[in-house]
This record gives sequence, C-alpha cells and structure tokens, in this order.
Amino acid sequence: MHFIKKYHFTFDKSKKSLFFKNKLLKNFKNYPPHLASVIIVLGGDGFMLQSLKKYRKYNKPFYGINSGTYGFLMNKYKTPNVDKYILRANLISISPLEMKVLTKSGKSHSAIAINEISLLRQTRQTASLQININKKILLKKLICDGVIVSTPAGSTAYNLSVSGPILSLNSKKLAVTPISPFRPRRWSGKIVSSSAEIKIKNLNIQKRLVSAVADNFEVRNIKNVSIKINNKIQFKLLYDRGTSLTKKITLEQTRSK
Repeated sequence: MHFIKKYHFTFDKSKKSLFFKNKLLKNFKNYPPHLASVIIVLGGDGFMLQSLKKYRKYNKPFYGINSGTYGFLMNKYKTPNVDKYILRANLISISPLEMKVLTKSGKSHSAIAINEISLLRQTRQTASLQININKKILLKKLICDGVIVSTPAGSTAYNLSVSGPILSLNSKKLAVTPISPFRPRRWSGKIVSSSAEIKIKNLNIQKRLVSAVADNFEVRNIKNVSIKINNKIQFKLLYDRGTSLTKKITLEQTRSK
C-alpha cells in the first residue's frame, strides 16, 4: 500500500498506550482525522471497535497497534517507526452487522456491530425467543440465556467462548449460537448465509426481559430485533504481512486449546 505520511493517532488510557504515545508522537505529527491518510489506533480490541465506529465517517484505513490483552484485531508494536510496516501492510475490508430493534415501549433503535450482536436475558429468568431466518421459522421456541449472531471477524470472540463455530473471513457466513440453551437442550446453533436476515422475537416481554447488544451498545427491554449485514458500510483494516486477520482466524481454527 502507498499512503501519504499523514497519520491520526488515537490512544486508549492504559499505561502501555501512553508509553507508546510518547514514543510515536516524537516521530510523527498527529494530524486531524479528516486530513490523515491512515488512522492509527493504540489499544485493545474493544478500543479498536469504538474507534472504527467513531471515525467511520472519514472513510480512512485503520492500523491497530495492540496495547491490550490479546489484540485479535491489532498488530504487534515493533518500533516507533511504523512507516515501513504501514507501507507494506495488507488491506482487508469488512462489513458490519446492523440491528434494528423495537422495544417493549414501542421505541426503535439501530446500531452496527463489527464482531457480534448478542441477545441476553436481563433477569434471573431465562429468555424465551423465536428465531426466524429470511421470514422462515428456524426455532419456534428457544429457552436459553441468550443468542449471539456473529460475523467471521467476531467468531473467535464471544461466539467461540460459548462453543460457537469459527468462520473463515471469506466464508460469506454468519454464526447463530445459543448461550446456555435449556430447550431444545442440544441445539448448538446454525451457520447461515451472510445475506440472510435474522429476526429474533422475545416471546414473553412481560416477564422474561431481554437486551440486545451490538458490540458495546446496549438496548434493553426488546420486543424484537432484525439483524443483517450492511454491505454499504466497509471498514478498511491494515495488517502486517504474515499477521493478517485471515491468518489469525485460521490459526484459531487449528488451535487445540
């Protein structure tokens, strides 16, 4: 890739990020995001997700540098001279999920998610949900703690922790994965086309309250939610050679533990 050397840096508040900040800003001017050729994000995966949404309107590529725990969406920090890595980086584009929510009180909300959209019980009582795929009933009634709808990019995150499948980045699939299913107890979820529209209905909005969470944005007391990939939105991510998101997902697929 060839970029003009104008970078906008954004840092989370961890000590490690502040340490990197002192080194990087000695070498580079921090341009406003609308003038930058690349937005460089210092933090963990959660901060990257926030930054992707915050700076989406500028339509810039993002280069993440990990200062968090795992940093699945990030690159490793190697040197304050990040130029040579950005110039040789591979670019991938991903589209987010979009949820459209109707609440118990009749209010409508929408939000996007790069990783996953989670429906979660709000009380000690399990959720009672109906799942439809493209207007056809997949499950008439699912008693569970919740359901996750995951993109390939998010399939190694919360989805994997509840035994959901890891999806290849180019699979054109979504994972629909239950959280602690009680009835049907052995339902392990469904892999569906990325073009599918998934609608999930709360069957008991009076007693069994459910929230919907798009990455880190929550809507409580939902009546139903419609979930679909929004292909009009494209996030551009830069990865060092040899450490692309595709390779990270492949590594997780072959990991034994």
